[in-house]
Amino acid sequence: MKSHIGNRYAAVLSHHSRLVIILMLLATIVMGAGIAVGDIEDGGIGEFEVDDPATEALAEIRATYGADETVITQVVVREPDGNVLDRDSLLEALEFQEELLDDPTIADTLIGESPIIGFENIVGTAAYQAASSDAESEPTVAEQRAALADLDDQAVSELTQAVLVGDVAVSTIDPARFLPTDQVDGSPTSDARVTLIGHLDDGGPDAQPTAAFSAQRGIEKRFHDRFDDGFVFGQGIVDAASSAATGDSFIVITPVALILVLGILGVAYRDPTDILIALGGIGVVMVWLGGIMGWLSIPMSQLLIAVPFLLIGLSIDYALHVFMRYREARAGRLDDGIIPDESERIRWAMTIALGGVILALAAATISTGVGFLSNYVSPLAAVRDFALLSGLGIFATFAVFGILIPAVKVEVDTYRDETGKQPAAFGIGTGVLNRVLTGVVSVVSRAPLLVIALAFLLTVGGVVGAAGIDTEFNEADFLPQDAPEWAKSLPGPFAVGTYTVADDSAYLAERFAGSDERSRSQVLIRDGIADPEMLASLADLPGGDGAIVLGADGQPSIQGPLTVITALADQYPSVQTALDERDTTGDGIPNEDVTGLYDVLYEADSEVASSVIHRSPDGTYESLRLLIAVRGDASAQAVSSDTQVVADAITERTGVTAVATGDRVISALIQDALLDTLIQAFVITFFVILGFLTMLYFVRHGRLDLGAITLSPVLVALAVLLGVMALLEIPYNSETAVITGLAIGLGVDYSIHLSERITTELEHRASLTEALEASITGTGGALLGSALTTASGFAVLAFSLAPPIRRFGLVTATAIGLAFIACITVLPALFILRERIAARLRKGS
Repeated sequence: MKSHIGNRYAAVLSHHSRLVIILMLLATIVMGAGIAVGDIEDGGIGEFEVDDPATEALAEIRATYGADETVITQVVVREPDGNVLDRDSLLEALEFQEELLDDPTIADTLIGESPIIGFENIVGTAAYQAASSDAESEPTVAEQRAALADLDDQAVSELTQAVLVGDVAVSTIDPARFLPTDQVDGSPTSDARVTLIGHLDDGGPDAQPTAAFSAQRGIEKRFHDRFDDGFVFGQGIVDAASSAATGDSFIVITPVALILVLGILGVAYRDPTDILIALGGIGVVMVWLGGIMGWLSIPMSQLLIAVPFLLIGLSIDYALHVFMRYREARAGRLDDGIIPDESERIRWAMTIALGGVILALAAATISTGVGFLSNYVSPLAAVRDFALLSGLGIFATFAVFGILIPAVKVEVDTYRDETGKQPAAFGIGTGVLNRVLTGVVSVVSRAPLLVIALAFLLTVGGVVGAAGIDTEFNEADFLPQDAPEWAKSLPGPFAVGTYTVADDSAYLAERFAGSDERSRSQVLIRDGIADPEMLASLADLPGGDGAIVLGADGQPSIQGPLTVITALADQYPSVQTALDERDTTGDGIPNEDVTGLYDVLYEADSEVASSVIHRSPDGTYESLRLLIAVRGDASAQAVSSDTQVVADAITERTGVTAVATGDRVISALIQDALLDTLIQAFVITFFVILGFLTMLYFVRHGRLDLGAITLSPVLVALAVLLGVMALLEIPYNSETAVITGLAIGLGVDYSIHLSERITTELEHRASLTEALEASITGTGGALLGSALTTASGFAVLAFSLAPPIRRFGLVTATAIGLAFIACITVLPALFILRERIAARLRKGS
């Protein structure tokens, strides 16, 4: 054996294995204490300042107009073949409201004087005021129901029609708001309606409104006890469904994944003891990971979900390389002429095996670990946490499988006194797998240019596909999907529930205008507030490209100064008179003294007027805003784009800058900025790894090109992965971009191991073909076992009911498969091409 640093390290470990185990277990106890000592909390993306006018505008709106922090519950009643506006249906709705108000667990969470508002309340109020001498009083729900019950079916139908056409106005709230957007104007019939319930947000800025969410689930239960068709929708219901769907998914998936993974590991190892040692190593890595999070107080966030999977994948890979190289040594494939005593054969085999693989493990660890750690310079807290946890976790994986597990293997085999024959390394021998791997070598050796040309075409195709990949972030994509019938029919605890929140959300988005901050965007106007031309520019605004809700008349659903003027004029004679005095053209828009009209609006109903016109304490009007109803199933980017269309139309008409803003507009900005940050981070990771490998291979082998050759398969795999995602219509956004890091980590690991093995074999083999065959059947077999195990485990996640988990599993499994295929085909082809070029250069000289 050559006496280089790897062999010396392996010899020390093999001959002092018990001491190594004791020290590593003590280190594990210390690291694991971080789980108990540390305070791991949920964290978000972090404070990420987006330097954009939209951010400033939203902050100004919240400071001047106030932030709507009401938790909204939407109750949808449907009768596809009936009429939800008839007398019986409206009375039942009011009875349901009384039932809710009588339940203290629900009533105590409600906010405002009229926390429940729906079409039934408007008609009930109209009925009460028509029968009462006090035409402006606000009746209770019980009084509304009693007044409506005194009317017959025909009278209710006539009253409903009068409310819809505006002949009867009891509120500034448009009654059409509670009906489908395709509702025919004035029609007293409809197949659906929505009622809104407002709850107090008792959660604070960093916590969920627990009582409100519990009330939403209580409302849902009472609803289904009373109504035959319809649903209740709210964030508390969505969260509960998402949690239950995730639980159901893992109840079904976990046994399948375990059987599949253990089955593949069983085929690869063919030794239960080795499998248990490897799984124990993975458990230790997870303890170290939890300890790192605890000691460093790293909060849990969406970006960190990929880290355990990355480390599990690396753990499986590292373990297979150590164990399979050890088996090769035990079988004599790595002998260098020194035959040890039988009593020392186990320690000798681990010494030669670990000495041959430890530098590759170290190179993979340092390159990927440092590559991820390089992203610690990111301005985004969650990306810094992702970089730190990934990098340190990768080094922890190396410590466990480069130090602890080899020592444990030596002690276990010594205890078992395994001096005889044991299973061959995966891919070694005369089996089917060996023939397949040998066939790969044969194909690549005969047509390396064809392999490289095919890889180039696939890479170009992937890049072209990536150019058109969807990068939008849509919250609707995270809602749990209903399970197929076979999953619902599984026995006992394996049977999954029924989940309709995705369908319910789509129905709301398709048929109703939104009702909360997430269902609307805004436009802020700071100049020209009292200019008649400004108000005129707010008429007939464009509706964008599908994200803005359109009314039955095809016009965008936008609330602003003009709609408030019209609504208050219909309700208050004083406003109508003031408008007539200032409207010289008869188009319903004042042409003069706009400030005076604003004063009248505030005198009539300051609450409604102040929702779209801001007046300072000194009486100066400082800004206007538009509230734009947007579809709940539209992506944040689509909402932002369509809102910008509205703002641009105002700017073009008046020359005054109108700023598009709102929660989902800001969300689009943050998601786009986050995606850019992640892409930049992974580019940095890639080039840091390239620089490190180039330097490493130059120092060890005197070659400057080996770093680029080793990373080429990773680039091919990533390009093809993006193309596959485009074909499958999987968006590349801040969620799926994290998987890129996992693909880079495992892809680099695969390539380094095979590249290092080929380079080492070239020093001992008579030809490149022999070196490739030894490398691909040896290291390639370990890579195949690792890829099959991890890819299969991730692929099972594609059956999850939770879309994020499903996408994560599908994309990760694809990334691992592509990384492996590129590694055993493109990398050998590049070595062959390089050797041919070098031979020609030598011949020419």
